[in-house]
Amino acid sequence: MDNSTPQSTSVAAYDISAEHTHDRLLVFGDSLSFYGPKGALPPSHEGIWPVKTAAALGLKLELFAQAGWTTRHAWWEMTRDPRVWEAIAGAAAIVIAVNTMDSMQSPLPTAIRENIKHIRPARLRRWIRKKYVALQPKLAPHTPFTALPTHLTQDYLERLRKAIKTVRPDVPLLVTLPAQTYAETYGYAHPGRATTAVTVAEWAAAHGIPTVDLYDFTQHDVEGALGNPDGMHWGFDVHTTVAEAITEALQKVLNTPQKP
Repeated sequence: MDNSTPQSTSVAAYDISAEHTHDRLLVFGDSLSFYGPKGALPPSHEGIWPVKTAAALGLKLELFAQAGWTTRHAWWEMTRDPRVWEAIAGAAAIVIAVNTMDSMQSPLPTAIRENIKHIRPARLRRWIRKKYVALQPKLAPHTPFTALPTHLTQDYLERLRKAIKTVRPDVPLLVTLPAQTYAETYGYAHPGRATTAVTVAEWAAAHGIPTVDLYDFTQHDVEGALGNPDGMHWGFDVHTTVAEAITEALQKVLNTPQKP
């Protein structure tokens, strides 16, 4: 089977007629949901914000996340992985936290950049990757392109919302706004963050979905080099602060009727 494009399977086709206990917190995330001050951590680590949030709400955590994920990747995960459908059926709340990477500069079109890993032979692949890694910090501050244009971020968010609400019209949703980064690998620039944040906030407001702006909790940390030295990921203090903010926002809507 050709796996180069997402399959058309819809969560709406999933039979949820059986009773489910709504005892899970479902999180769609990127590396910000599982990286700490020194690198990647297991999804059960008590220091990361999804684990802290689930514990504070008395829920089991279902975390679907990979490094580099955009909103489009979250949609692809929903269409491909049947574990997501089961998690939606049992979710007490769902957090969509994937748009920081959407807002990062991408000197190469995302489709080309992500397919470098498929280039053969290996020697050519390594040479191309080495050149791209060297050029990205120089080009990123000047490119007008981001990993995912804002109209596509909005489009994939809406696809996620419609699919989730088809299965669970009552489940509360929350979406985060992009975090701040100050990374050498991107030339210490992040010009796309503000535009993506506005787009996501407008979409969320149109559907009555609460937001948590990660910029509020990450700008000081990353620009002051207080977290992970890569300038993108956080220390555990930021994970704690983000968890508290998301927990508070979810507590306000868990007992509130949701728009389908």
